[in-house]
Amino acid sequence: MAAAGMSCWSPENAGNAGKRDRSGPNRGRLMMLMWIILSSSLCLTVDGQKISPETVQQWAESFGKEIAALSGRYSGSKLLQKKYKDVEGVVKLEEVNGGELVKKFAEEMEEMLGRKMKSVKRLAEAAEDADYYHDYNDTLEFEYYNSMLINTLDEDGNPMPLGGEFALEENEHFNKIPVNTQQSNIQVPTNVYNKDPDIVNGVYMSEALNDVFIDNFQKDPTLTWQYFGSASGFFRLYPGIQWIPDENGVVTFDCRKRNWYIQAATSPKDVVIVVDVSGSMKGLRLTIAKHTINTILDTLGENDFVNIIAYSDYVRYVEPCFKGTLVQADLDNREHFKLLVEELHVKGEGKVKKAMKESFKILNEATALGQGSLCNQAIMLITDGAMEDYKDVFEEFNWPERRVRVFTYLIGREMTFADSVKWIACNNKGYYTHISTLADVQENVMEYLHVLSRPMVINHDHDIIWTEAYMDSVFPSTKELFNSQAQSLLLMTSVAMPVFSKKKETLSHGILLGVVGTDVALRELMRLAPRYKLGIHGYAYLLTNNGYILSHPDLRPLYKEGKTLKPKPNYNSVDLSEVEWEDTEEKLRTAMVKGETGTLSLDVRASVDKGRRVMFLKNDYFYTVINETPFSLGIVLSRGYGQYIFVGNVSVEEGLHDLLAPDLTIASEWTYCETDIDPAHRKLNQLQAVVRYLTGKEPDLECDVQLLQQTLFDAVVTAPMEAYWTALMLNTSGMDDGIETVFLGTRSGLMRFQRYAGIEKRVGKTFLTSKDKENMFTLDHFPVWYRRAAEFPAGQFLYYMPRQETRAGRIVIATTAVTVTVGKKTAIAGAIGVQMTLEVLESKLWSIAVQPNDTDCSDAEGICPLRCDSIDIDCFVIDNNGFVLISKQRTDAGKFYGEIDGSVMTNLIRMGMFKRVSLFDYQAMCKMSLHSVSSTRPLLSPFYVLAATLKWFLSNFLLFLLEFNFCGFWHTDHFADAKPAYSGTASAHKKKGDILQPCDTEYPSFVYEPSVKETNSIIKCGRCKKMFVVQQIPESNLLLLVSQADCDCSRQYGPITMEPKEVKYNASVKCDRMRSQKIRRRPESCHAYHPQENANDCGGASFISLSASLFFTCLSLVALVS
Repeated sequence: MAAAGMSCWSPENAGNAGKRDRSGPNRGRLMMLMWIILSSSLCLTVDGQKISPETVQQWAESFGKEIAALSGRYSGSKLLQKKYKDVEGVVKLEEVNGGELVKKFAEEMEEMLGRKMKSVKRLAEAAEDADYYHDYNDTLEFEYYNSMLINTLDEDGNPMPLGGEFALEENEHFNKIPVNTQQSNIQVPTNVYNKDPDIVNGVYMSEALNDVFIDNFQKDPTLTWQYFGSASGFFRLYPGIQWIPDENGVVTFDCRKRNWYIQAATSPKDVVIVVDVSGSMKGLRLTIAKHTINTILDTLGENDFVNIIAYSDYVRYVEPCFKGTLVQADLDNREHFKLLVEELHVKGEGKVKKAMKESFKILNEATALGQGSLCNQAIMLITDGAMEDYKDVFEEFNWPERRVRVFTYLIGREMTFADSVKWIACNNKGYYTHISTLADVQENVMEYLHVLSRPMVINHDHDIIWTEAYMDSVFPSTKELFNSQAQSLLLMTSVAMPVFSKKKETLSHGILLGVVGTDVALRELMRLAPRYKLGIHGYAYLLTNNGYILSHPDLRPLYKEGKTLKPKPNYNSVDLSEVEWEDTEEKLRTAMVKGETGTLSLDVRASVDKGRRVMFLKNDYFYTVINETPFSLGIVLSRGYGQYIFVGNVSVEEGLHDLLAPDLTIASEWTYCETDIDPAHRKLNQLQAVVRYLTGKEPDLECDVQLLQQTLFDAVVTAPMEAYWTALMLNTSGMDDGIETVFLGTRSGLMRFQRYAGIEKRVGKTFLTSKDKENMFTLDHFPVWYRRAAEFPAGQFLYYMPRQETRAGRIVIATTAVTVTVGKKTAIAGAIGVQMTLEVLESKLWSIAVQPNDTDCSDAEGICPLRCDSIDIDCFVIDNNGFVLISKQRTDAGKFYGEIDGSVMTNLIRMGMFKRVSLFDYQAMCKMSLHSVSSTRPLLSPFYVLAATLKWFLSNFLLFLLEFNFCGFWHTDHFADAKPAYSGTASAHKKKGDILQPCDTEYPSFVYEPSVKETNSIIKCGRCKKMFVVQQIPESNLLLLVSQADCDCSRQYGPITMEPKEVKYNASVKCDRMRSQKIRRRPESCHAYHPQENANDCGGASFISLSASLFFTCLSLVALVS
C-alpha cells in the first residue's frame, strides 16, 4: 500500500540500479531482490500503522481507576474529607478582609521598628554625652578588646596585645555564633593603626556605650547586633565576637563604607565625578584615579544620584547613554560605572574648564526639572593639576550662593598645582585632599562625607535613616544561612543615627563622631504577617521609598557560581515591577511608592516548582505605608484560595491529647509562640513551646491564640488518620511494594506523616526531612504538594515527579485537596497525599497497556494486538505540564516531553491540547557574551606571551607594595597585620564567557487544556508517517500518549525545550531603560546649608614619606607597566 503523496521504490528502479553494477548478472539479481524487500518495508512505514484510539481509551480508563484506588486507599483521603464534612455544622467560615489585615500587620511592624529606633536614640545620646565629658589626650594608653586579637597567643604563649581572654558562648538568638552578651569589643580595619591616638581616645570614650547596649537588649530582647561606627575607623560591636579575617589574614571591613554609616552621616546628594584622563595621568596616577572613583561610588546609596565625566582635550561621558543627566546610584548603576571606569585610557591635554561647565549644567538642569535628590549637590574633581583660568566658570554657575560644593583630589606626588587645586575646593565650600598612593584613597575620600554632614551637625538634627535591603557577609553564620533560609529572608535592613560633637568650641566645624545603629533581620519582620492568614498562594512583601524590594517571596538575591552561592550584583536594587511584572502599567508600584493605602486586582501567571509549572491566579493586592519608615507593606490574597478562613473550636484537653501524637509536627518556622523574648525559651522549638503554654508550665509565653485554636482543631479532626495508616501498615500482606510515605497538611501548618517503608528500603529518603524545604511549611511558602493540590478539584489526585535536584530517586507524589463547605462558601482545609516509587505506577501501566497475543483482531483496524512492550510503539504517561512520568526509557522520567519528541508536542500545541505560556524572569543571570566585552589582543608571538605575563606580575607587585600604609612601618604589631586589600585585577583570569551578569530572560511553560479529553493525528515526516493517540486519564491530571516508534521525525521537528532565552534589547531601548527614572518618594529631610558653617576648613596636603630606593623602584615599575 502506498501512502498518498509519497512514492515507493519500484523493481524498475532497482533494476536500473543493478545495471550500473558491473560485477555480473548474479549480483544484479541479488540487488533487485533486496530492493524489492526494502521497498515493501518502506511502503509499510510510509503508510503508518493505525493505533486504535478505543484501545488507548480503555487503557487510560483502567489505569486511572487503578491509581485512583491505590492513592485513595493508602492516603485515606476519603476518610479525611468525611471527618471535615462531619464538622461543617460547628465551624465558621469567615471572609478575609485584606484591607484590615494589611493595616494590622503594618501597625505591628511599625511598633517593632519603633522599638529599634528608640534603642538607637539611646545609643546616640550616650555617645554624645560621653564625648562631651571626654578630654582628648594624645598620649592616652588604653588596653581594649580587639575582636581580631582576643583569645589568641603569641609565639611565647602570652596573650596578644589588645587581646586577652574574652568569654564567648554560642547563642541561639545570634544564629549560634559564639558571642559575649556582657561586653562589646572593637574591630579595626587592617589599614588603620589600632594604637593611633584618635582610635585609642575614641575607644576609651565609647566604653560608656557598653551599659546602654546591655540595657537596650534587656528592654527589647528581639534586638540583634548593636554598634557604633566611629569616624576615625573603629567599629564597636555588641555583643562582642571573635572577628574572623579572610584567607589572607586581612580584615577589609570598614564601617565607614557601610551604607548605614554613609546614609546617616549625610543627606541625599547629587554627585558629578569629573576625572582627568589627559596624557599626564598615565600609569600609577590613572590607577589611583580609578580607585578613587570606585571608592566615591561605594559611598553612594539609592537615595543619591550620580554621573561620571572624563576630560582631556574634550569632554566625554563614561556612559554615553547618561549624557546630560543624573542616574540613581543604586547597586546596579554603581557596578555598571565601575566596569566602564576600568576601560578608561589617557590621551591628550587636560582642559578642565569645559568639564566643569558641563558638570554645572547637569546639576542645574536636574534642579530645574525636579530630578535627582533635590538636596546636596557636589562635583568631585580628580586630577593631577589644573592649569586653566576657571574662575569665570564659578562666577557664572556657582557664586555667590555656592550651592554646589566642589571637592578636589590631587593625584600623584607632584605638588606644583596643589595651590590651584586647593583654591577650587576652598572657594566652593568643598574640601581638598592630596592622594599620592593607593593606601591614601580610602581615608581621603571619606573626608567629603564629614563636610556634607556639617549643616546637619551644626543644626543638631538627628535624622533616623533606614537602609535598603542588604546581605551582610561579615558574620560567619551567613554561609550556613544561605542553605537553610529562604533567599529573600536572608536580607536585613539597618536603622542608624548620626552622633555629633556637642562641644561649643568645635560647633562651627560640624564634627561628626560617627554613627550608631542596629540591624533588623527581615525574616523577623515578615513573621508579623503570618502565612496562615494569607492562604495557600497568598504572601506579604515590603517595598522601599525607591520602589525596590525589601522582602518578597519571589526575590532571589543569590546565584550559583560553580558550587558556591553568591549575592547577585544587583540583588538589592530589584524593582517591584520586575517581580510583579504583570503590573504592566505600574499602578501598584506607583501607589505604594507614594505611600498610599489601597487595593488593586490583577490576573497573574504565577509559577511553582522553580518556574517549571504555571498557574493562572486572580490576585487581590492590599497595601499601606509603615509610618516613621520609608517602607510600604503589601499583602496578596488569591481568589478561591485566600478569600475564606474557617474557624473551629475544641477544648484544650482534647486538642492537646491529639497534638502530642508521634506522627504530628507543626511548622517550625512559623510563630505559634514567641520564643525569642525570654532567653530561657530560645532553646524550645515551636511544638515544645505550644505544649508548655497549653499545659500552664509557661503561662507568660506570648502565643497566637487564633493559630493555636485552629491547630488544636485540626489535630482533633485529623487524629483518626494515624489509626487508619497504622492499620494499613500492620497488614503487611496487603501492602503494595513501593508505597513509602503518606502525609497530610492543614492551613494551620500542622502536618502528619507515616512512613510505610523503612529508611533502608525507601527511595525518597529525603522526602519530608529537614533538608526538604520545598515540601515543608516555611516562613516563605506552603509545601509544593499543598499548593499543587489546590489547583485540582478536591478528591481528585494530582500526580507529579519532583525536580531532579530535589528528589532522592525515581519517586512520584500523589496529592489532593480537602475542603470545608458552609452554605455556599468553600475553603480549603488542607491537603493529603502519598509518596511512592515510580515503579508502582509503571507496573500498573505495563500490566494494563498490553493486548494478549490471542486477541481477536479480525475486525481491528491498524496494529493488533496493540502492546506497549512492542518495539514499534512508544507509550508515555505525561502530566498536565507536559512532564514525563512513565516511559519505556527510564531516563525519560522527569523530562519535558517536548525534549523527547518535538513532533508530537508541536502538534499537541497546534491542536490546542497544550498551551504555551510565556513567563519572564527579570532577576536572571546570563553568561556575558563575548561581543559585549572589549576585544583582547591576539597572541602574536611567544615574546608577547612572556611580556604580557611580566606586565601582569609587575602590576600586581606594584599594587601590593603601594597598598601598605607606610606610616605603619614604625609600628611592628600593625605591620604584621598589613596586607594588600586592593584587588582590581582579581577577576582578570576568569574567562569572559564564564562571567555571569544580570539579564532578563523569557522562558516557556506548558499547560494542558482539560476540555480536550482526547485527540489523535498523523504527522507526515519525510518518507514516513507517524500516528499518535492521546487520552486523558480520568480522575487525574495525567495523559496517556501512544505513538509509533518506527518513524523518526527529528529532522522535520526539533526538540521543544524549556530553556530560558535572554531578552535582547537594541542599543536605543537599552539606553532608554537605563535612563528611565521611575517614580520614587524622596526622604523627608535635607541638610544642605547652614550659615554658621566654617567653609575655611577645606583640607590640606596628605604626605607620606617613602624611602628613596623604594620610590625609584616604584617609578621604574610604573614605566615598565605602562
